[in-house]
Amino acid sequence: MRTATFDELVVADSSPAVPGEIAAIRDPRVRAVGLDVEDPAALLRLLEGAGVVVELLPVRHTMRVARAAVEAGVHMVSSVFLIDWSIQDPEGVRRQQEELAEIDRLARAKGVTILKEFGMDPGLDLIVAAQAVRGLDAVEVLYTYGAGFPEARLAEANPIGYKFTWSVVDTMYSYAIPGRVVRDGRPHEIAGDAMFSKGNWHLLDLPEMGGPLECFVNGDGSALARLFPSIAGTATTLGRFICRRPGHAAFWEKMVRCGFVGSEPVQVRGVEVIPAEFCAALLGGQPQFQYQAGERDVALIRADARGTREGRPAQCIAQLVDYRDLETGHTAMQRTVAFPMSIGAQLILGGVVRERGIVEPTQVPFEPFLQGLRARGLDIDTRVVAWDGGSAPGT
Repeated sequence: MRTATFDELVVADSSPAVPGEIAAIRDPRVRAVGLDVEDPAALLRLLEGAGVVVELLPVRHTMRVARAAVEAGVHMVSSVFLIDWSIQDPEGVRRQQEELAEIDRLARAKGVTILKEFGMDPGLDLIVAAQAVRGLDAVEVLYTYGAGFPEARLAEANPIGYKFTWSVVDTMYSYAIPGRVVRDGRPHEIAGDAMFSKGNWHLLDLPEMGGPLECFVNGDGSALARLFPSIAGTATTLGRFICRRPGHAAFWEKMVRCGFVGSEPVQVRGVEVIPAEFCAALLGGQPQFQYQAGERDVALIRADARGTREGRPAQCIAQLVDYRDLETGHTAMQRTVAFPMSIGAQLILGGVVRERGIVEPTQVPFEPFLQGLRARGLDIDTRVVAWDGGSAPGT
């Protein structure tokens, strides 16, 4: 709101608390409405006439909103994947891919932009990665990191070393999805229950983070070759990772292997309970796992590209770090998700993003986006150093 020029901003939510929160802003351009996103007619009525939709719902709703946006002829920015990654059965994946292709086709036909994965991770991680790739002439290794976690002092005093800043249930589901890395040109699959197993994660020692971080495979690292065509012919080692404070792997490996983040219901006294949702309710409802006044979270977005520059082995590190703004109360996670989405929406409305259909973060013009970040107090630090030829992550 401080940086945008708009006529009206409508905040749609199912929570009865939202109207009061919006009224407290005291801006006549901003109003709240109640919405059941699973009501197709109500969703379509809401979207019709808008310039752009900024979608911040859990991933299971994203495809529905994208479909409605295209039907209404309205651009959209989403912070997450359009495909619900909690659906792992082959038939469900196939149906989603077909629907995604149809949404892309219709969006192109109607001149609509669906800018997907434009939050923190996914989103900023790819934009930071693009900066690292630009720092080299040829890329052989590319690792990306997107992470949110407590300051070191908060983690040390916490039973699980973690506090939640985004959907707790989606966090639980994300701990049980398969991943893929590419090593020496060969893909390696990480099973959904092996994300935290020994050999599947590494340490990244960053003094500015107050000590080492445990890094875990996050989705399909091989997709980086598709997202960055310039590296497809040279890069042989690829990976996308999340980071947590030490001890995360030891705790969550047991939880995952015991089924606590599963999606299949179990019977408890005649009632069906989904383990991941039980875990989310149990942990998410406790103040000790939420940020209190004066407590800061950290957002880390980092890309590590290795290859050659001017004929010499070189390594380009691009990194963005943010902390909770204690004056506004906005967490680093909120800032690094919301700011890119706001910038993306304004670049679409301003005609800077001209691609239509489903658009990747890497298709957004870099300089205008970077200017938007800097206007909001964020920046990407980039440095190029000599590379010793090693390809192991965290080195």
